[in-house]
Amino acid sequence: MKYLKNLLWLVGILFLMLPIGCRSIHSPKMVAFYNVENLFDTIDTPGVNDSEFTPESKKVWNTGRYHRKLENISSVIAELGREAQVEAPAVMGLAEVENKRVVEDLVSSIPLERFNYRIIHKDSPDKRGIDVALIYRPGYFKPKHTRFVPLHIQDEEGEPIPTRDILVASGKFAGKKLHFIVCHWPSRYGGQERSIPLRVAAAEVTRSIVDSLRTEDPASCIVVMGDLNDDPIDTSVKDYLKAGLFPQPAQSDSLYNATASIFLKGRGTLCYRGKWNLFDQFILSPNFLSSRKGNLQLIETGIFNKPFLWQQDGDYRGYPFRTFVGNWYHGGYSDHFPSYIIVQ
Repeated sequence: MKYLKNLLWLVGILFLMLPIGCRSIHSPKMVAFYNVENLFDTIDTPGVNDSEFTPESKKVWNTGRYHRKLENISSVIAELGREAQVEAPAVMGLAEVENKRVVEDLVSSIPLERFNYRIIHKDSPDKRGIDVALIYRPGYFKPKHTRFVPLHIQDEEGEPIPTRDILVASGKFAGKKLHFIVCHWPSRYGGQERSIPLRVAAAEVTRSIVDSLRTEDPASCIVVMGDLNDDPIDTSVKDYLKAGLFPQPAQSDSLYNATASIFLKGRGTLCYRGKWNLFDQFILSPNFLSSRKGNLQLIETGIFNKPFLWQQDGDYRGYPFRTFVGNWYHGGYSDHFPSYIIVQ
């Protein structure tokens, strides 16, 4: 009897030592997205416009500054779950990473190495050399198919504009079939109005991916996440991606913009000339809102904007604390705050 009591005590202690997510697949899981703003290595890569991020450039982008950037970003990712009282993100989309190597350096950093993140990445044709990527914890997401969909867009003269591919990763998330679509749509460079057609084109391609997945399986759970360079109320998102501002019926053709409610309250993930924008969005297939037993359900949507991520003084106090402003090194994090959802 004494042996049995000791054995039960030991089993109980070992159970308490397990990460929360290992105790039950039904526990809440975080999915996050972060535009990490120019996570470049220090090497000048031929054929890529990355020379400003080298030791010889005006930015003096050297090994010390690179490693501080990795430490900053990894600390944010590790802190995300603690703030929301869940584990570190089970799945996370990233934007503005130069290559797979920088993502490998990121996930192997001390704050993140214990989570054993795996990486999905492919170099895109973007002229600056920045890509999207997906990192995931293999205990929670098991990808079965991945692909990268190119954006064939043109400028006003009909010349092709090399830009980021759209990443599509399909597999089992917490035991359920789920598709993740990670985007970084064309920027507002040259002016918002002038660049609208580029993001409309990106929205149409993203929507076609969604439609093909739902045609194949109408019950598919789909998460579109990314830096869309437009707000939830802009035409590219609302009209072309068909992402509704409010919950949609389960059989609706529209998607549900889970981050819209945050934007409508005046909050955002980046600030420009005193105005907050929410470019870093989560858009879900409407079955996430179904109460049907066994479905994945949306529990919470949020922006991680703790004070340590803010510029602390000057004219830009309260803005995201950046690594650089122009060529002036600040040593901060990113010009975006990360966004997230929690599902169960």
